[in-house]
Amino acid sequence: MNSTEKGRALSEKLNPGMEKALDDRYGHLVPDIGEAVVDFAYGRQYAREGLDLRSRYIATIAALTAIGGHTKPQLKVNIAGGRKAGLSQKEIGQTIWQMSLYGGFPAAINGLNTALEVFAEEDK
Repeated sequence: MNSTEKGRALSEKLNPGMEKALDDRYGHLVPDIGEAVVDFAYGRQYAREGLDLRSRYIATIAALTAIGGHTKPQLKVNIAGGRKAGLSQKEIGQTIWQMSLYGGFPAAINGLNTALEVFAEEDK
């Protein structure tokens, strides 16, 4: 199985419809953007050996939190993916709060607010 096939299987499990959504929204500007993201992010990174999926999501959530509030859409997607990979709400909250040391309190609080939105959507 090549990286695109691996990525497609994993992305459909964790974020169904993402490839099509990217192509529908941005494909007129960047042809094949969905396949590129599926191949690189999911096939070559998330499916890579060396770290389990839960650990990769902890790292991703931490990085997006530390970068700041303009990553909210990506943070939401990755918090939801982390939940599907088995992270608890508490683990996600603690990961985000740890970033208060590196991204600052505003970034961490924005991250926690984003997490609360994802958790509320889960409860619907």
